[in-house]
Amino acid sequence: MSKCRLIVPVLAGLMATACASAQSNPNNSAANPYCGSVQAVAATPEVKQLSIDDAIRMGIENNLALTEARQNQQTAKAQASQTLNLLLPNVYITGGTGFHQYNLEAQGFRGELLHSFGLPPSEIAQFKFVTKVDLTQGQAHLSQTLFNWAGWDLYRAMKTGAKAAYYNAQSTRGLVVLNVGTTYLQAIADGAQLDYAHALLKTDETLLNQAVAQHEAGTTANLDELRARVTYQTQQQAVINAENTLEKDEITLKRQIGMDPAQKIQLIDAVPFADLAAVTIEDAKREAYANRQDYQALLQNIRVAELERKAATHERFPTVNFNGNYGVSGIAGGPYHGVFMAAGSIEVPIFQEAKFRGDRDVAESQLDSYRSQMADLRNKIDQQLRDSLLDLKTASDLVNVARSNVDLSNTALQQTTERFQAGVDDNLPVVQAQSTLAQAQSQYVNSVRQFNQAKLGLARNLGIIDTQYKTYLQGGAAPDGKTGATGQPQGGR
Repeated sequence: MSKCRLIVPVLAGLMATACASAQSNPNNSAANPYCGSVQAVAATPEVKQLSIDDAIRMGIENNLALTEARQNQQTAKAQASQTLNLLLPNVYITGGTGFHQYNLEAQGFRGELLHSFGLPPSEIAQFKFVTKVDLTQGQAHLSQTLFNWAGWDLYRAMKTGAKAAYYNAQSTRGLVVLNVGTTYLQAIADGAQLDYAHALLKTDETLLNQAVAQHEAGTTANLDELRARVTYQTQQQAVINAENTLEKDEITLKRQIGMDPAQKIQLIDAVPFADLAAVTIEDAKREAYANRQDYQALLQNIRVAELERKAATHERFPTVNFNGNYGVSGIAGGPYHGVFMAAGSIEVPIFQEAKFRGDRDVAESQLDSYRSQMADLRNKIDQQLRDSLLDLKTASDLVNVARSNVDLSNTALQQTTERFQAGVDDNLPVVQAQSTLAQAQSQYVNSVRQFNQAKLGLARNLGIIDTQYKTYLQGGAAPDGKTGATGQPQGGR
């Protein structure tokens, strides 16, 4: 009876784990653009070999969030070009021909004026004051703003805003790399869990066959066979749930990188445990300030606000414009004459002080807001880096402990199995040892995954994840170096 009471918590724990893994995938949110992509890769019948480099490359090309960020960057560039065009010369050509009818008397021309031209009375009597003409003309026009200080400040602000949009796109790129890399690591970890589950299933099958044979031979009680069969079927459930979890991980990954959900893939990169070179907080902060795209984008936004404040101040200055044209005009069949116009103008704003002060106050408020955000961001960077370094140390220690637990659990399972096979003890200690090993293996896989994710998180917080993610996963080796064999258990497939 006591043995039955001991086995119930073990089986209940396994069932709880299986039920928890069967829950719906939280990464399928349609509202999160980082979970979506522009599908660009059609499905093929064969199984596609997918490395982490391939997954990240496809994510950079097809992820929805990065696609939208690139479009925002193009919009910012276009707006800067539109602003510049207001300061450049504007040249255009017009031309046309038309049939016109004029009433000379309505224009102020009287018949009495004809006597002054010396015309004979007979011709004056036949003179028509309503005339029709075919008028043709062509002109080239030039207009340019010669001086507009506020406009020049706004153009520089828009150009700086385009730089901010570029850094925002680069920041989005880094987050895409982080998300795709994290999903890939999660899939690797769940694949390792599936491998462990299959290995335990084979062990359970062997023990079940032995328990059946011993029961039929009359050397063990029926309870041992029932216990072995329950353990085997429980492990079958664990395998089924592990397969389901891995398939959902792959669906999430394919959605992030723009691959058809029906495409069969095989993850070919294993990411084992590899220590990272020690980094001090001061070195990390210097690197983050130099490389983080959100920090650089906020610096550009501060510059934009400063230029907009200058533009608001310079709105009081006069604007100097030039307009001119040159062309020909004449009546069809008659002589054509050159015509031209050249004019300069000065526009001086008067009675707009309320507008000027309002624009200045808005610009100063925006500038103060960005400066406050910068002060907060510097503190946030410090906090994120300290958190990342703590996560790295903790995850590294957890990996070492989990690896030791796996070794001890393997030894315990081997010894209890030998005792059962020799008939010294029943199979209850074997069931308990298997449960302990399964838990130790799961903890080890999760600790390796957490350690690798912590390294990716540190690279993200330093602003270098999109260029050096592989280096950090390999433990801080040179980008073209190779990680040597360590003889340690692998945290992936």
